[in-house]
Amino acid sequence: MTEVKKSGNAIVVLTACVLLNLSIQILYVWSLIRVELLNQWSWTPTQAGLPFTLVLVFFATGALIGGRLQDKFGPRWVAAAGGLMVGAGLILSGLAGNHPVGVALAFGVLTGLGIGFGYGSVLPCALKWFHPSKKGLIGGMVLGGFALASVMYAPITGGLLASTTIYNTFMTLGIGVAIVSFIVAQFVKNPPEGYTPPEPKNLASAAVTQAPLDFDFKAMLKTRVFYLMFATFALVASIGLMMIGNISNITNLQLPGAETTTVIGMAIGAFLISFVAVINTAGRIAGGNLSDRIGRENTLMIAIVLQGINMLLFALYTNVALLIIGFALVGLCFGVFLTMFPALTGDQFGLKNYGFNYGIMYMAYGVAGLLAPVIADNLFAIHNDFLITYYVCAAMMVVAFGLTLVLKRAVNARNLELDAMRKDGKN
Repeated sequence: MTEVKKSGNAIVVLTACVLLNLSIQILYVWSLIRVELLNQWSWTPTQAGLPFTLVLVFFATGALIGGRLQDKFGPRWVAAAGGLMVGAGLILSGLAGNHPVGVALAFGVLTGLGIGFGYGSVLPCALKWFHPSKKGLIGGMVLGGFALASVMYAPITGGLLASTTIYNTFMTLGIGVAIVSFIVAQFVKNPPEGYTPPEPKNLASAAVTQAPLDFDFKAMLKTRVFYLMFATFALVASIGLMMIGNISNITNLQLPGAETTTVIGMAIGAFLISFVAVINTAGRIAGGNLSDRIGRENTLMIAIVLQGINMLLFALYTNVALLIIGFALVGLCFGVFLTMFPALTGDQFGLKNYGFNYGIMYMAYGVAGLLAPVIADNLFAIHNDFLITYYVCAAMMVVAFGLTLVLKRAVNARNLELDAMRKDGKN
């Protein structure tokens, strides 16, 4: 195989992949739009919540379909189609006007699928340009763009809603997303045939040093490693979704009344949402880089222990400083969790069929997206606080830690099998 010396192309593609994720991740602006739907259009909470529930489900579905398509046809047009679908979903949401079903279908289904198409196409593309020893770091950078998007879109959406109508907000966001994502997608492309990423100078100290062997989804589903990864992913993702989805509620409950009734106090929750997004991005990049050095499972266990301790202590965070620290740990660990499983999937099952393989693995996030709100909402309805929720989260971390120990042994055993396959010239 020939080695392409120029690393410039790899950097351009990586930048495009990050920007594509940054441009299409419109999920969390719904919390801002939701308030206006309740106030201006008098929607019920159920009507205003349905589009977000649907967008999470169809996001995971879109990642599965988009991953499969990019494996077959390449990432460029799948990414472009994803961006156009996101834009079209937003535009159609505006055209639907004050019709909850129309908005639910446009935003929840079409926009959700588009986000999934883009997400499912850029990660495998970026990983193919870099050496396997950098899989964690590169994955963290690409996924970091996805996490950081809410920091960009929150002030834009808030400004639009404050200065114009909901209709104009949907239309402006839709047109902007469609144009920017389509342009950026033109730089999202696989490396040329025969490309071999250059080896880094510190390869000897890396946790992963060899190119992975390629397996299709049928072979992946026959392994014990897959099911351990899937179960662990669903557990650890649930905690992040439960906590981040209730930032405002937790802030209002745990801060003294005087702090939450002032303008400054009410802004704390909004600040924490953006703050957690930034920390989440840092967690993805730092966690990915660390896992390249000490291994995915070791990095995962460190984050699980930190998150478990944090959950046990969270009820004691009753001032602004402690809440900032608590949510910083939530965001940091959540970022690490969401970077480990893309990297592990590539390590164990290769990059040739990565889009579809990781699309299947990512359904664990969809499971978490369905279960986490139910658990948190029901526990809050019964107890009128989050104390039991914190303890349930801590217990889930204990289970996740045990699963990760089993996963580590299973991965070590599978790695021996893979080494034997390499020696025999298989795959």
